[in-house]
Amino acid sequence: MDISWIAVVVAAIAAFAIGALWYSPALFARAWQREAGLSDAALTDGRQGIVFGGAFALLLVASAVFAMFLGPDPSLQLGLGAGLAAGLAWVAAGVGVLYLFERRSLRLALINGGYLTLAFTAIGLVIALLS
Repeated sequence: MDISWIAVVVAAIAAFAIGALWYSPALFARAWQREAGLSDAALTDGRQGIVFGGAFALLLVASAVFAMFLGPDPSLQLGLGAGLAAGLAWVAAGVGVLYLFERRSLRLALINGGYLTLAFTAIGLVIALLS
C-alpha cells in the first residue's frame, strides 16, 4: 500500500510530543508514577535511551499501520473519527481489560487510556492532513 512516510513520521512525533506533555509534571507525572508504582530511582536508572527510543519506534509502527488502515488520501473526518475510535475503543479499552485482570487502578487506566486516545486521534489527524 502506498502511504506517506512523511505523514507517518510526523504522526509518530506528534504522539510522542503528546506523551511528553501528558506524562510531565504539568499534567499527570506524579499521579502516573504513584499509580504505576515507579520510584524516582526506577525512572532514572540509565535506560532512558532504550525506553524513549523504543517508545518512538513503537509509535512509528503504530502510525505506519494506522496509515495503511486509513488508506490513501483519508478525509479529515475519517482521520479524526477513526483515530478517536481506535484510541478509545480498541487501544484504551484493551489496556482496560489488562488492567482489570492485573488489578491495576482505575486512575492508572484513565491516565494511560487518555494518553492513548489522544495519541491515536493525533495520529489520525496528522495522517489525514499530510497524506
